[in-house]
Amino acid sequence: MSISTLEISGSALTAERTRLDVISQNIANVQTTRGPDGHAYRRRQVVFETLSGSEGPRAAGGAAGGVHVAAVTTANTPPEQIYDPGNPDANTAGYVEMPNVNLVEEMVDLITATRAYEANVAVVNATKTLVSRALDLGR
Repeated sequence: MSISTLEISGSALTAERTRLDVISQNIANVQTTRGPDGHAYRRRQVVFETLSGSEGPRAAGGAAGGVHVAAVTTANTPPEQIYDPGNPDANTAGYVEMPNVNLVEEMVDLITATRAYEANVAVVNATKTLVSRALDLGR
């Protein structure tokens, strides 16, 4: 059972690390008005998917579950248009397309992902302590 706990928490740690990476990309590109495609940066979001016992890391050998990143999607909220005719990225009407990244929302997501990561680390540490104490009983 403790091995399943470690596998489940490990999968969650991997998924949350991906989420933290995507959040950091969003924050880093909050002012990027022109990307490789010629348009403003579009906010990315991570979509998680739970794994049942038959799909988890131990699918062939037993029941484990977990979570994995199903997709990294692009948010479809419209970009903000700011009037700045002197900007080289302005269109013919003088408006610049800004990224659809809300810094406050990204910071909330960052805190949530960090807390989830910390919770899974606590589960891993508690499991290691339990296994260690069980082995000590056997001595």
